[in-house]
Amino acid sequence: MTEQQTEIAGPAMTVSVTTEPAFDDRPAGGPETARSLGLHGAANARDLGGYRTADGRVLRHGAALRSDGLNRLTDADLAALAGHGLRHVVDLRSLDEVRQAGPDRVLGLPVAEIAATELSATALTVGPDTPDGVTLHHLPVFAADFDIYVALRDALADRSHEKQHALLGDGRAAAMMVGLYRWFVTDPVARERFATVLRLLAAPDGAPLLFHCSAGKDRTGWTAAILLTALGVDRDTVFADYLLTNERSAAVVENILDSFGTRGLMREPALLLPVFRADRGYLEAAYEEVARGWASFGDFWRDGLGLDDEVLAGLRANLLAD
Repeated sequence: MTEQQTEIAGPAMTVSVTTEPAFDDRPAGGPETARSLGLHGAANARDLGGYRTADGRVLRHGAALRSDGLNRLTDADLAALAGHGLRHVVDLRSLDEVRQAGPDRVLGLPVAEIAATELSATALTVGPDTPDGVTLHHLPVFAADFDIYVALRDALADRSHEKQHALLGDGRAAAMMVGLYRWFVTDPVARERFATVLRLLAAPDGAPLLFHCSAGKDRTGWTAAILLTALGVDRDTVFADYLLTNERSAAVVENILDSFGTRGLMREPALLLPVFRADRGYLEAAYEEVARGWASFGDFWRDGLGLDDEVLAGLRANLLAD
């Protein structure tokens, strides 16, 4: 394997280290579910196909894909993605993330064109050059007044152990992540961005679609959770899919934390583990916020996300098989 630059990031914080491409193309979560796409440049890219719903139907393989950033894809990765027949890619990263890590490499879209168009905090769509090409949707989800990653970036730049511990230690990093997941539910712009992904998936030409953020963990994780819940996948399976990120990204996270220590950026790199890892408590916080604001998930679907039965019917038609 060749070495490559790898980023673990959230809004406004991208960390680059050199690491071996890490991926596992073995099925996880059972023989029919959570298949890795086997991409060298996106270790957390995987297929939601194979999950079973309460009424006995199964998510189609290759219809809904989730991933970390596509800015590091190799030519071989692009060739592999071509086999999935993607119609849409949704990028949930912020403006700063795109600037720091680079735009997606998307089939049929020149990188320069994406870079020129994607550097915006507003939702944008970049159409393909050919009728059968991939359409890129830039739907940035980030909190201008609640950006924990800006604080983390500043703490790393300062290299003060005392300041880093004051920000992240004694459970504060985990508390910030819980707050972020609650914000996913309470912020109307964030809800609209997540809802837009679901509308795209429900459109007649919506699948196959791949959605991603930087690490494929938080914004991507909540998008997948909403989708699977709406389709009737049981909550334990939803959490298992969410937590699978820790397995797929373990090698990348380990390399980054080691790099922080050896480069002298942090005396205690483990302080960042709550930010880099998926945690059941984070996703539980988002569901708790849904229950706090709406009487049921169905009410959240209609009144919180602004989605209707037509969108749900479209998702079922596009994504479920008997």
